[in-house]
Amino acid sequence: MKEIILLKDGELALKGLNRSTFEDILNKNIRKRLRHSVGEFKFTRAQSTTVIEPVDENVDFDKAVDIIRHIFGVVGISRAARCEKDIEVIKQTAFGYLGEELSFAKTFKVTAKRSDKKFPYNSPAICNEVGGFLLSKFHHLKVDVHNPDVNVTVEVRDHHAFIHGNQLKGAGGMPTGTGGKAAVLISGGIDSPVAAWMMAKRGIELTAIHFASPPYTSERAEMKVHELLSRVAKYSGRINLCTVRFTDIQEAIRDKAPEDMFTITMRRIMMKISSEIAKNQGCSALITGESVGQVASQTIWALQCTDDAADLPVFRPCIGMDKNEIIEISRKIDTFDISIEPYEDCCTVFTPKHPKTKPTVEAAIEAEKAAEAEELIKEAVKTAKFTAIH
Repeated sequence: MKEIILLKDGELALKGLNRSTFEDILNKNIRKRLRHSVGEFKFTRAQSTTVIEPVDENVDFDKAVDIIRHIFGVVGISRAARCEKDIEVIKQTAFGYLGEELSFAKTFKVTAKRSDKKFPYNSPAICNEVGGFLLSKFHHLKVDVHNPDVNVTVEVRDHHAFIHGNQLKGAGGMPTGTGGKAAVLISGGIDSPVAAWMMAKRGIELTAIHFASPPYTSERAEMKVHELLSRVAKYSGRINLCTVRFTDIQEAIRDKAPEDMFTITMRRIMMKISSEIAKNQGCSALITGESVGQVASQTIWALQCTDDAADLPVFRPCIGMDKNEIIEISRKIDTFDISIEPYEDCCTVFTPKHPKTKPTVEAAIEAEKAAEAEELIKEAVKTAKFTAIH
């Protein structure tokens, strides 16, 4: 018996002739993450399932499974025992491998999949043989074919048999890198990490752009962003973080632009800087965590003004969600507790008392001109610093 991992990739089956390309990218992503954290693994593709087995017998299997189930593109994952295609060996392997799990269960059922039609037992016969044997070993168990505590699955394939219990749910979505590249404007709040996660789930490789305004924002605020991105990277893989020094620009806006247009002016300049950095990094779009009407800078009029300054399409996956819906996702991906830490980002610096909620593009352009920040924008792009987040 050898313990291996069986991987189900779900949505990739719909990709037709391109399916193998998507599967190769997914396997590459998994292999890279495992090599970085656990060790080397061998990948074998057979009958809509990827078999992943360790090269080193002493790897941390629990850690490997946890890493894989969080990678985008993985729909389901099972820890399984591989054994000889012999019914007696299969029964003993099921007993030995799933014994602890079955000892704590009240109900079970056996599901059999026989792709090797030369195997002398068909699927119902396999279920009867294995199910009867397990009942003889665990007298407290009852069979429940509809909602069992443990579903014992026996897969008889070309060269081996695989036995596993309940399948673990994966992160779903598409493999990172299959949807192109985009840059997410990341703050220390709740919304932007959720937006990053949602777009990464659709296969987009992320670059993150963070605006820092020391001394108005602290080094701890920047570390907060690093921690948030590391939670997203658990699903998406490596994220390149670009930190832009924004202090001089914000002070210029404060001193020269109309106060009620401060936030819109700041957002327009952020879009211009982000567009330039994104294009330099090979990105084809920007991502933000904005939601219609959540704050003054997120009215449809304000969003029109900020989009006017962007040279790339702007994706807003949270646009129609309310705060509770966004918080629910942030809890799911484990970013909420970090987001609410009291370290403010540059978006809260110099906030106007009465921001304009229905600005026009023409007024926004005039306010931006008043800030006289053209040279500061060029300097901000030039001096931006990159860090790899894993």
